Amino acid sequence: MGRWTSAAEAVSVIRSGDRVFVHSVAAAPRLLLEAMTARSAELRDVEVVHLHTEGPAPYAAPDHAGHFRVNALFVGANVRDAVQSGRADATSVFLSDVPRLFTDGTLPLDVALVTVSPPDRHGLFSLGVSVDTSRAAVRAARTVIALVNPMMPRTHGDGLVQLEDLDLLVDGEAPIYELARPTPGEVERAIATHVAALVEDGATLQVGIGGIPDAVLAALSGHRRLGVHTEMLSDGIVDLVRQGAITGEEKRTHPGKIVAGFAFGTRRLYDFVDDNPAVAMLDIGYVNDTAVIRRNPRVTAINGAIEVDLTGQVCADSIGERIYSGVGGQMDFVRGAALSAGGRPIFALPSLTAAGESRIVAALKPGAGVVTTRAHVQFVVTEYGVAALRGRTFRERALALAAIAHPRHRDHLVSEARRRFGAA
Repeated sequence: MGRWTSAAEAVSVIRSGDRVFVHSVAAAPRLLLEAMTARSAELRDVEVVHLHTEGPAPYAAPDHAGHFRVNALFVGANVRDAVQSGRADATSVFLSDVPRLFTDGTLPLDVALVTVSPPDRHGLFSLGVSVDTSRAAVRAARTVIALVNPMMPRTHGDGLVQLEDLDLLVDGEAPIYELARPTPGEVERAIATHVAALVEDGATLQVGIGGIPDAVLAALSGHRRLGVHTEMLSDGIVDLVRQGAITGEEKRTHPGKIVAGFAFGTRRLYDFVDDNPAVAMLDIGYVNDTAVIRRNPRVTAINGAIEVDLTGQVCADSIGERIYSGVGGQMDFVRGAALSAGGRPIFALPSLTAAGESRIVAALKPGAGVVTTRAHVQFVVTEYGVAALRGRTFRERALALAAIAHPRHRDHLVSEARRRFGAA
């Protein structure tokens, strides 16, 4: 049975050598993390494991080396420097597999630090905006410490938690981390127009985060009977619901419901999911299961990439040897969409990096990781058009990809295609 206490007393259960889970994305419990880090001098070799988290990560600072070491299952901005400098570790893993790491003993958890909503009239707390891998962590951890935050939305689905599941409770009201909506530029809008043309009415959407996904959602306002089954919800989904574009009526799993693992956006999004029975926040092992994804019709998975080579190989987690993010759920949804009746996995990216380098490349940078293999890639979209790669030869793929590269890089890419594949 959970016991109420202070943050300092709650984190006193953490011992040297423990593995500590931190609640994902916008649900990161800042008060508990600060209290844990304040104990740095008395702790050694504490492994802090999590997906991308928002807000500060004080335990990853250089002066805490030897006391805490991050194991990032998806590298966010707050630990990127620590990973790239070798002070922290990263684990390459499909997002759908993460819950099993906790429950099958591969990564046994000593302590889980989570944020929950206050209990409802039935005595149930909620993991709110991040159920994802956090529900599995709550079940697997030896000790669960919950920051009870009245500003955490109460969501329906797998994130409902009984008092008996929580060992220590800490009262702490604070705003949930938000992500300001980006303003799409000309490039993002052009990409979105091409992507929207590939999305059919009645499709089931998976869309990620950032300027391009937000622009794509805005471009879908004229579509109808769309459904949502995605690892992440963003503000653009709310717009499409309000406009009547999203109804979920053609979905085969959870018809009429919006299914997601976590939500990240503005307070408007959090108010939308709060106590909304039309939104089901579910365990990511289920949400990202290809066998589940493929049951829905015309699954359209829209993902980004750091670079794509002329054969269609996609690097999405590193810049050369430098780990930048993670595998995440990209492959889960790319394959699930491809297996769905009428499904379309789509990669959308600008033709150029901020430095003016081509993101359609003859070969991936040395050390770059292949997150999605060329055999899985079907559509690649830049502001210059769509390369449809399914069933195409290497020669045909290379020419199609060169054609949507930035004009100043096309001649080089065509020359490379001819050299390698004899392209005419």
